[in-house]
Amino acid sequence: MSDEAQITSGETTFAAGGKEVRGFLARPEGAERAPAVVVVHEWWGLSDHIKDVARRFARAGYIAAAPDLYDGAVTRDEREASRLMGALPQEKALDYLQTVVADLRGRGEVTSVGVTGFCMGGTFALLLPCHTRLEAAAPFYGDVPADTSILARLSCPVLFVGGARDNWITVDKMGRLDRALAQHGKEGEVKIYDAGHAFFNDTRPEAYEPSHARDAWQRVLDFFSRHLRGGKAAVA
Repeated sequence: MSDEAQITSGETTFAAGGKEVRGFLARPEGAERAPAVVVVHEWWGLSDHIKDVARRFARAGYIAAAPDLYDGAVTRDEREASRLMGALPQEKALDYLQTVVADLRGRGEVTSVGVTGFCMGGTFALLLPCHTRLEAAAPFYGDVPADTSILARLSCPVLFVGGARDNWITVDKMGRLDRALAQHGKEGEVKIYDAGHAFFNDTRPEAYEPSHARDAWQRVLDFFSRHLRGGKAAVA
């Protein structure tokens, strides 16, 4: 699909197992069956940027589900973002994400499910496939568990995207992930750009690095094409 492809998008509620999660859904018009991607937000909350990323996936032919892990809270203030992230129990976030995956699995038009996420969302995009079955995971600069034994439970291939100049998700952490994938015999790649943290976020001019962001986007589309679409190409 092209940038001009028709999509529908808007606020929604994901529901499964008697649980409900607020969020945002974008989908290509006229697609009877399509793969789905869960898009997990940064520590800022379910921002307009994340909704835009979901729309980009929809234009590329995916049903994109962006859950709201903060129950409506969104901020641009770093202190508040840090507080919100610190107040979010890992168990709650994973429960929300598993509810979204179960909702998608229950839709007859969904053929497969992958996950991506950014910053805090990248952390959960790496953890989620250790807790539930997925077909592909593409975390962007999320944290790597100190105890990498959990990665033995990975249920799908991983493409991890990070930056060499990231002072939080460091090259050492990404090296630990790379070694753990090999140790546990998991299919995965750690792609490191000469970039800083949050280089994909085009709403933050102090962090955004366009050439690396474009390359990472195409890389993720190619990765999801292989593992969610059976090799059928998608063009953003």
